[in-house]
Amino acid sequence: MSTRSPEYPVDPQFIGRWSPRAFTGKAMAAAELMSLFEAARWTPSTSNTQPWRFVYGLAGSPGFEAMFATLAASNQVWARRASALIAVMSATESMPAGATQPKPSPLHAFDTGAAWMSLALQAEKLGWRTHAMGGIDREALRQALAVPATFALHCVVAVGEQGDAASLDASLQAREAPNARQPLAAMVAEGRFSFER
Repeated sequence: MSTRSPEYPVDPQFIGRWSPRAFTGKAMAAAELMSLFEAARWTPSTSNTQPWRFVYGLAGSPGFEAMFATLAASNQVWARRASALIAVMSATESMPAGATQPKPSPLHAFDTGAAWMSLALQAEKLGWRTHAMGGIDREALRQALAVPATFALHCVVAVGEQGDAASLDASLQAREAPNARQPLAAMVAEGRFSFER
């Protein structure tokens, strides 16, 4: 029985996207990966500041290894077979039109979250899967990739062809399926905040 049943009509791409851990290790061409970044490039952003930045490494490259080393051990167990790793970050300051000094960009994370979703949906369209990981050593990642202090580090995304769940250890096999979502009533209210938490 599916755990994904929309309460209202929605395009199947939103229900079909999920974050597996089993990957095949299939090689990914850089040009194909660039298509994911191209989708993210067209994401709307505050005053068109486009604060998102992506640093990637294809499997077997020094960039991949540098990012892989900063993943939590629980993520390293399965992310080794990804085709690419992508560090997602955003500029915490922007230079508005006509300004002479950068100013804080309070919506940088909001905009970058939208860009990540565009990237994930484009991956799905091309037959790839994505899995964003918050379990990373951010300071180690910052140093490994030489990321300036004015950029926030959000996550590392594994990209790959979905593999057989049997390739995972038993504890992960049990979790290798699309998960459910809270009902709309838990996250949508009319007129005023009326949520339990």
